[in-house]
Amino acid sequence: MPNFEQLGKELERRGKTGALKRLAESDDGKRLARQLDASEVSEAARSGDPAALAKLLRGVLSTPEGQRLAKGVEELMK
Repeated sequence: MPNFEQLGKELERRGKTGALKRLAESDDGKRLARQLDASEVSEAARSGDPAALAKLLRGVLSTPEGQRLAKGVEELMK
């Protein structure tokens, strides 16, 4: 599975970064951002700890907003 940097580069290569930004700035994206602990996200990303990243992802995907955003990202990757 590609890491976030590779995913970002692939979306940029495909000209999809604007669409990804719109997803992040959507109502779902904003609601989800308010639910996340910024320091926890930052630490997990900085450390690259797979267990911490998986925990965050499970939390995100357990919400309706996270599921809709994940579906949106999935559509961008097609």
